[in-house]
Amino acid sequence: MRAVVATAFGGPEVVEVVQVGVREGVFGGAGEWIGLGWDVAGTVDAVGDGAAGSAWGVGDAVVVLAPGLVRPLGSHAEYVLVDAGAVAAAPRTADVVHAATLPLNALTAAQALDLLELAPGQSLLVTGAAGALGGFAVQLAARRGVAVTAPARAGDEEFIRSLGAVDFVSGEVGAARFDAVLDAAVLGEPALEWVRDGGAYMGVIPEAHPASVRGVRTASVGVRADGARLAELVGLVDEGALTLRVAGTYPLDEASKAHARLAEGGVRGRLVLVP
Repeated sequence: MRAVVATAFGGPEVVEVVQVGVREGVFGGAGEWIGLGWDVAGTVDAVGDGAAGSAWGVGDAVVVLAPGLVRPLGSHAEYVLVDAGAVAAAPRTADVVHAATLPLNALTAAQALDLLELAPGQSLLVTGAAGALGGFAVQLAARRGVAVTAPARAGDEEFIRSLGAVDFVSGEVGAARFDAVLDAAVLGEPALEWVRDGGAYMGVIPEAHPASVRGVRTASVGVRADGARLAELVGLVDEGALTLRVAGTYPLDEASKAHARLAEGGVRGRLVLVP
Protein backbone atom coordinates (compact mmCIF):
# COMPACT_ATOMS: atom_id res chain seq x y z
CA MET A 1 0.00 0.00 0.00
CA ARG A 2 1.20 3.51 -0.80
CA ALA A 3 1.12 6.15 1.93
CA VAL A 4 2.37 9.71 2.29
CA VAL A 5 4.84 10.25 5.14
CA ALA A 6 7.37 12.74 6.41
CA THR A 7 10.77 11.20 7.00
CA ALA A 8 12.06 14.23 8.93
CA PHE A 9 10.85 17.61 10.09
CA GLY A 10 11.07 20.35 7.47
CA GLY A 11 9.37 21.76 4.39
CA PRO A 12 7.62 20.07 1.46
CA GLU A 13 10.89 18.40 0.47
CA VAL A 14 10.58 15.90 3.37
CA VAL A 15 7.26 14.54 2.08
CA GLU A 16 7.59 11.10 0.47
CA VAL A 17 5.32 8.37 -0.86
CA VAL A 18 6.35 4.97 0.49
CA GLN A 19 5.17 1.38 0.26
CA VAL A 20 4.03 0.26 3.72
CA GLY A 21 2.63 -2.80 5.49
CA VAL A 22 2.66 -4.73 8.72
CA ARG A 23 6.29 -5.79 8.27
CA GLU A 24 7.43 -2.16 8.19
CA GLY A 25 5.80 -1.49 11.57
CA VAL A 26 3.30 1.12 10.42
CA PHE A 27 0.56 -0.36 12.62
CA GLY A 28 2.71 -0.16 15.73
CA GLY A 29 6.26 0.37 16.90
CA ALA A 30 8.56 3.35 16.66
CA GLY A 31 8.86 3.45 12.88
CA GLU A 32 11.08 5.79 10.90
CA TRP A 33 8.48 8.22 9.59
CA ILE A 34 5.37 10.21 10.49
CA GLY A 35 2.13 9.56 8.60
CA LEU A 36 0.36 12.61 7.19
CA GLY A 37 -3.29 13.55 6.79
CA TRP A 38 -6.51 13.64 8.85
CA ASP A 39 -9.36 13.82 6.30
CA VAL A 40 -10.80 10.68 4.73
CA ALA A 41 -13.42 10.16 2.03
CA GLY A 42 -13.95 6.85 0.27
CA THR A 43 -15.73 3.51 0.51
CA VAL A 44 -15.65 0.87 3.22
CA ASP A 45 -13.40 -2.01 2.12
CA ALA A 46 -13.81 -4.18 5.24
CA VAL A 47 -15.46 -4.06 8.66
CA GLY A 48 -13.44 -5.33 11.62
CA ASP A 49 -14.68 -7.59 14.40
CA GLY A 50 -14.82 -4.65 16.79
CA ALA A 51 -17.33 -2.91 14.52
CA ALA A 52 -19.65 -5.88 14.19
CA GLY A 53 -23.24 -4.73 14.48
CA SER A 54 -22.41 -1.18 13.40
CA ALA A 55 -24.30 0.58 10.64
CA TRP A 56 -21.41 0.23 8.19
CA GLY A 57 -20.97 -2.31 5.45
CA VAL A 58 -18.56 -2.98 2.62
CA GLY A 59 -19.08 -0.52 -0.23
CA ASP A 60 -20.62 2.26 1.88
CA ALA A 61 -19.51 5.77 0.87
CA VAL A 62 -18.21 7.50 3.97
CA VAL A 63 -16.28 10.45 5.37
CA VAL A 64 -14.12 10.32 8.50
CA LEU A 65 -11.85 12.43 10.64
CA ALA A 66 -8.82 10.29 11.51
CA PRO A 67 -7.00 12.52 14.00
CA GLY A 68 -3.49 12.11 15.32
CA LEU A 69 -0.43 14.34 15.46
CA VAL A 70 2.45 11.85 15.49
CA ARG A 71 1.63 8.38 14.15
CA PRO A 72 3.16 6.04 11.61
CA LEU A 73 0.20 6.11 9.21
CA GLY A 74 -2.17 9.01 8.41
CA SER A 75 -5.11 9.42 6.07
CA HIS A 76 -2.95 10.20 3.03
CA ALA A 77 -2.86 6.59 1.91
CA GLU A 78 -4.66 4.09 -0.28
CA TYR A 79 -6.26 2.43 2.78
CA VAL A 80 -6.98 3.85 6.24
CA LEU A 81 -7.99 2.09 9.44
CA VAL A 82 -10.55 4.12 11.46
CA ASP A 83 -12.89 3.74 14.43
CA ALA A 84 -16.49 2.96 13.46
CA GLY A 85 -17.70 5.72 15.78
CA ALA A 86 -15.81 8.34 13.78
CA VAL A 87 -17.53 7.47 10.49
CA ALA A 88 -20.41 9.29 8.78
CA ALA A 89 -22.17 8.63 5.51
CA ALA A 90 -20.73 10.76 2.72
CA PRO A 91 -22.76 13.68 1.36
CA ARG A 92 -25.24 12.62 -1.32
CA THR A 93 -24.77 15.90 -3.18
CA ALA A 94 -20.96 15.87 -3.46
CA ASP A 95 -18.41 13.72 -5.21
CA VAL A 96 -15.69 11.99 -3.21
CA VAL A 97 -13.12 14.72 -3.89
CA HIS A 98 -15.36 17.46 -2.48
CA ALA A 99 -16.47 15.22 0.38
CA ALA A 100 -12.84 14.87 1.45
CA THR A 101 -12.71 18.60 2.25
CA LEU A 102 -15.33 18.36 5.02
CA PRO A 103 -14.21 16.42 8.13
CA LEU A 104 -11.24 18.25 9.65
CA ASN A 105 -12.18 21.85 9.03
CA ALA A 106 -15.94 21.56 9.52
CA LEU A 107 -15.57 19.64 12.79
CA THR A 108 -12.93 22.10 14.00
CA ALA A 109 -15.21 25.05 13.21
CA ALA A 110 -18.24 23.45 14.85
CA GLN A 111 -16.37 22.44 17.99
CA ALA A 112 -14.71 25.86 18.27
CA LEU A 113 -18.11 27.57 18.10
CA ASP A 114 -19.44 25.21 20.77
CA LEU A 115 -16.61 26.31 23.07
CA LEU A 116 -17.28 30.00 22.39
CA GLU A 117 -20.93 29.58 23.48
CA LEU A 118 -22.16 32.65 21.60
CA ALA A 119 -25.84 33.54 21.73
CA PRO A 120 -27.86 34.76 18.74
CA GLY A 121 -27.19 38.43 18.13
CA GLN A 122 -23.70 38.43 19.60
CA SER A 123 -20.77 39.48 17.43
CA LEU A 124 -17.95 37.28 16.16
CA LEU A 125 -14.89 38.13 14.09
CA VAL A 126 -13.49 35.22 12.06
CA THR A 127 -9.93 35.59 10.84
CA GLY A 128 -9.00 33.63 7.72
CA ALA A 129 -12.65 33.58 6.67
CA ALA A 130 -11.75 33.01 3.02
CA GLY A 131 -9.95 29.79 3.92
CA ALA A 132 -11.48 26.36 4.41
CA LEU A 133 -11.77 26.42 8.20
CA GLY A 134 -12.76 30.07 8.36
CA GLY A 135 -15.39 29.67 5.65
CA PHE A 136 -17.10 26.84 7.56
CA ALA A 137 -16.93 28.92 10.75
CA VAL A 138 -18.69 31.85 9.05
CA GLN A 139 -21.47 29.64 7.71
CA LEU A 140 -22.01 27.75 10.96
CA ALA A 141 -21.94 30.89 13.12
CA ALA A 142 -24.35 32.74 10.83
CA ARG A 143 -26.69 29.75 11.01
CA ARG A 144 -26.71 30.17 14.80
CA GLY A 145 -27.77 33.78 14.45
CA VAL A 146 -24.35 35.20 15.33
CA ALA A 147 -23.35 38.45 13.61
CA VAL A 148 -20.12 37.60 11.77
CA THR A 149 -17.45 40.04 10.61
CA ALA A 150 -14.56 38.91 8.42
CA PRO A 151 -11.28 40.74 7.73
CA ALA A 152 -9.89 39.65 4.35
CA ARG A 153 -8.67 40.84 0.97
CA ALA A 154 -11.03 43.09 -0.95
CA GLY A 155 -11.34 40.45 -3.68
CA ASP A 156 -12.85 38.00 -1.19
CA GLU A 157 -15.69 40.26 -0.02
CA GLU A 158 -18.42 38.93 -2.31
CA PHE A 159 -17.63 35.34 -1.45
CA ILE A 160 -17.41 35.92 2.30
CA ARG A 161 -20.71 37.80 2.36
CA SER A 162 -22.27 34.90 0.45
CA LEU A 163 -21.29 32.66 3.36
CA GLY A 164 -23.32 34.81 5.75
CA ALA A 165 -20.94 37.47 7.07
CA VAL A 166 -22.81 40.68 7.89
CA ASP A 167 -19.72 42.86 7.78
CA PHE A 168 -16.44 42.83 5.89
CA VAL A 169 -13.17 44.59 6.72
CA SER A 170 -10.40 45.02 4.17
CA GLY A 171 -8.33 47.48 6.23
CA GLU A 172 -7.82 48.12 9.93
CA VAL A 173 -10.20 46.14 12.11
CA GLY A 174 -10.21 48.43 15.13
CA ALA A 175 -9.80 47.37 18.73
CA ALA A 176 -11.89 45.67 21.40
CA ARG A 177 -15.33 45.67 19.83
CA PHE A 178 -16.34 42.03 19.24
CA ASP A 179 -17.84 39.58 21.69
CA ALA A 180 -15.47 36.93 20.38
CA VAL A 181 -12.78 36.13 17.83
CA LEU A 182 -12.34 32.75 16.15
CA ASP A 183 -8.75 32.94 14.96
CA ALA A 184 -8.66 30.57 11.98
CA ALA A 185 -5.71 32.48 10.50
CA VAL A 186 -3.62 31.87 13.67
CA LEU A 187 -2.78 35.52 14.22
CA GLY A 188 -2.51 35.13 17.98
CA GLU A 189 -2.11 38.22 20.16
CA PRO A 190 -2.99 40.80 17.45
CA ALA A 191 -6.41 39.15 17.04
CA LEU A 192 -6.91 39.16 20.81
CA GLU A 193 -6.90 42.97 20.69
CA TRP A 194 -10.15 42.91 18.69
CA VAL A 195 -12.11 41.28 21.51
CA ARG A 196 -14.07 43.46 23.92
CA ASP A 197 -13.27 43.37 27.63
CA GLY A 198 -14.65 40.15 29.08
CA GLY A 199 -15.15 38.57 25.66
CA ALA A 200 -13.66 35.35 24.28
CA TYR A 201 -10.84 34.30 21.97
CA MET A 202 -10.69 30.84 20.36
CA GLY A 203 -7.55 29.55 18.68
CA VAL A 204 -7.32 26.53 16.40
CA ILE A 205 -3.95 25.09 17.47
CA PRO A 206 -4.21 23.22 20.79
CA GLU A 207 -2.55 25.00 23.73
CA ALA A 208 -1.17 27.73 21.47
CA HIS A 209 -3.61 30.52 22.39
CA PRO A 210 -2.37 33.80 23.89
CA ALA A 211 -2.69 34.56 27.59
CA SER A 212 -5.80 36.31 28.85
CA VAL A 213 -5.92 40.12 29.03
CA ARG A 214 -8.72 42.50 30.02
CA GLY A 215 -10.80 39.61 31.32
CA VAL A 216 -10.92 37.97 27.88
CA ARG A 217 -11.37 34.20 28.06
CA THR A 218 -8.76 32.57 25.84
CA ALA A 219 -8.73 28.95 24.73
CA SER A 220 -8.03 26.76 21.72
CA VAL A 221 -9.93 23.90 20.18
CA GLY A 222 -8.42 20.43 19.95
CA VAL A 223 -10.53 18.81 17.26
CA ARG A 224 -11.81 15.32 18.04
CA ALA A 225 -13.41 12.64 15.91
CA ASP A 226 -17.20 12.52 16.26
CA GLY A 227 -19.17 10.52 13.72
CA ALA A 228 -22.56 11.76 14.92
CA ARG A 229 -21.52 15.41 14.69
CA LEU A 230 -19.91 14.80 11.32
CA ALA A 231 -23.20 13.32 10.12
CA GLU A 232 -24.95 16.57 11.11
CA LEU A 233 -22.44 18.54 9.06
CA VAL A 234 -22.95 16.20 6.11
CA GLY A 235 -26.66 16.98 6.39
CA LEU A 236 -25.89 20.69 6.14
CA VAL A 237 -23.87 20.04 3.00
CA ASP A 238 -26.80 18.21 1.44
CA GLU A 239 -29.11 21.09 2.43
CA GLY A 240 -26.80 23.55 0.69
CA ALA A 241 -25.93 25.23 4.00
CA LEU A 242 -22.22 24.34 3.92
CA THR A 243 -19.98 25.01 0.93
CA LEU A 244 -17.31 22.49 -0.07
CA ARG A 245 -14.40 24.01 -2.00
CA VAL A 246 -11.64 22.19 -3.85
CA ALA A 247 -8.67 24.36 -4.77
CA GLY A 248 -6.95 21.58 -6.67
CA THR A 249 -6.29 17.85 -6.85
CA TYR A 250 -3.02 15.93 -6.96
CA PRO A 251 -2.22 12.25 -7.47
CA LEU A 252 -1.02 10.62 -4.27
CA ASP A 253 2.44 10.25 -5.81
CA GLU A 254 2.63 14.06 -6.13
CA ALA A 255 1.89 14.79 -2.46
CA SER A 256 5.06 16.85 -2.11
CA LYS A 257 3.80 19.17 -4.87
CA ALA A 258 0.55 19.66 -2.98
CA HIS A 259 2.49 20.56 0.17
CA ALA A 260 4.62 23.00 -1.80
CA ARG A 261 1.52 24.67 -3.22
CA LEU A 262 0.00 24.93 0.24
CA ALA A 263 3.19 26.51 1.55
CA GLU A 264 2.91 29.25 -1.08
CA GLY A 265 -0.30 30.50 0.59
CA GLY A 266 -3.38 32.05 -0.96
CA VAL A 267 -5.19 28.71 -1.34
CA ARG A 268 -8.97 29.11 -1.43
CA GLY A 269 -10.42 25.73 -0.51
CA ARG A 270 -8.62 22.43 0.01
CA LEU A 271 -5.98 20.56 -1.92
CA VAL A 272 -7.06 16.92 -2.27
CA LEU A 273 -4.85 13.90 -2.82
CA VAL A 274 -6.40 11.23 -5.07
CA PRO A 275 -4.96 7.67 -4.83
